[in-house]
Amino acid sequence: MNRLDAIRRIVPLLGDAAVVSNLGRNTYDLYEAADRPENFYMWGAMGSTSSVGLGIAMAQPGRRVVVLDGDGSMLMSLGCLATVAAYRPANLTLVVLDNETYETTGGQATHSGRCADLEAIARGAGLAHTATVATVDEFAAALGRALRDPGPWFILAKVEQATSFARVPRRPIYIKDRFMAALGTVTG
Repeated sequence: MNRLDAIRRIVPLLGDAAVVSNLGRNTYDLYEAADRPENFYMWGAMGSTSSVGLGIAMAQPGRRVVVLDGDGSMLMSLGCLATVAAYRPANLTLVVLDNETYETTGGQATHSGRCADLEAIARGAGLAHTATVATVDEFAAALGRALRDPGPWFILAKVEQATSFARVPRRPIYIKDRFMAALGTVTG
């Protein structure tokens, strides 16, 4: 499926959910689909997006938290899956948008296109609620369920490589302050 179309489709489902997106196309497409105060765009943090999302979910148990991670980034931080399974934050949904490449660094193949089944790894780490989706409709249905029912959830969304992308203005302090205000935390 096309990642931008998929993200556009899920935006109306998000409500006030906090969304953490990893570097590259996930952030670009989230920004293009809906720049909102509840979005936290991460740059230069490959492999840590799911851990940041876990921390937010634990700090804000009354708010849904959705992580938009990539396959390469998830492969760098597989241990996070076991930590999520151990703590079981009911409000956390990890979404891995899997195009089977390190797209941001030049399109080198990841192991998810060769041998690594990320959904099976998530289940093996102890996550009970998992799904693999390949169409926009399947993605919207899976995310809708994850936003309604207690988790944690792991959704592997198979996407195409991007053909175009929007650039997100790099204003990290502004983005952090805006995000923290949207979550009702004190900034400064």
